[in-house]
Amino acid sequence: MAVNASKQQIQVPHDRSLTRADCGNIGRATRRGAGLKLQLARRVQSGISNILRTNEYRTLPGDFQEKNGHNPEFMDEPEPEHGHESVMLAETIEALAVRPGAVVVDCTVGRGGHSVAVAAALGPEGKLIGLDADPRNIEYARTRLQTAGCPVHLFNANFSELDLVLREVGIPQVDALLADLGLSTNQFLTPDYGMSFSEQGPLDMRIDPRTRLTASQIVNRFGERELADLLYHLSDERFSRRIARKIVEARKVSPIKSTSDLAELVRSAVPSTGAGRAGTRIDPATRTFMALRMKVNEEVENLSRLLEVAPGHLKPGGRMAVISFHSVEDRAVKQAFRFAEQTGLLKVVTKKPLSPSDLETARNPRARSAKLRVAEKT
Repeated sequence: MAVNASKQQIQVPHDRSLTRADCGNIGRATRRGAGLKLQLARRVQSGISNILRTNEYRTLPGDFQEKNGHNPEFMDEPEPEHGHESVMLAETIEALAVRPGAVVVDCTVGRGGHSVAVAAALGPEGKLIGLDADPRNIEYARTRLQTAGCPVHLFNANFSELDLVLREVGIPQVDALLADLGLSTNQFLTPDYGMSFSEQGPLDMRIDPRTRLTASQIVNRFGERELADLLYHLSDERFSRRIARKIVEARKVSPIKSTSDLAELVRSAVPSTGAGRAGTRIDPATRTFMALRMKVNEEVENLSRLLEVAPGHLKPGGRMAVISFHSVEDRAVKQAFRFAEQTGLLKVVTKKPLSPSDLETARNPRARSAKLRVAEKT
């Protein structure tokens, strides 16, 4: 019998963000006395953290081709029925080896696409645990999952809070875990998120309203050098210093308040022709908006935390699947899985990442840059 998802929700409080200290305390309490396997897990986590702190977080030129699912200005296709079309749906369910009666965590529920398919495969004896940092999306997904054929627990939480979520439901280890790192299409198309530079919107960019830092605060308060470094390191913006200088000069006159204002400033700072610009359809503001979004939502830090803790929450034989959309994410996942395999904690299932089929990309061009990597707990 289906369980109403709204009755099963355990919501992470909105009044504060979970601190790193909280996560650390939870992790230590969970691991205490757990033996050699979890001691190895701690070594893996430490190694992954070192990898993710290096300046390997650099984007590749291909990340900004028009096929990029993260580029909001190449989303001129019709909006999907549920505000987002989940990518590589069949491949993901197969890769996770979802079976009836299993316990599965969807770390990025979004509009519920993957979760609906997972719930259908789990059956009444299974259990679905879902997280999403966006309260609007988690509410939408709850409605879709009301008729799910298995018990459903939904959390308004970032996947970096996985430790806390599993502690709340009393399930330390699960059979499968999924993370789709792409933003939902509705988040790009809804102006008040502040993600798109083709429409007037506030300079916000927060997915989780508990997040305190906004894009407006970064643009109007960060120093010129700090801004330039942020743009260069997070999105490889080659004109980062010009853009930062232009922003600082403009805000001396008046604060930069809207997405369209910022986009125009960036365009005025970037040469309209030249290497990396001529002959492309890429808006000059693309990299700036991407870097700001990543900084506001702490995407690098949150992914690092997930890759650190997730293997320890898988049962032996359990699988973890991650869908990424640009080289920053994909490289982090690849290196984390490889390191965990070298230490005997995980076995990499996909030696090379899986990509969407030609049929899917023809139907959903936003899926073209998706890469699916899978690992299994040993």
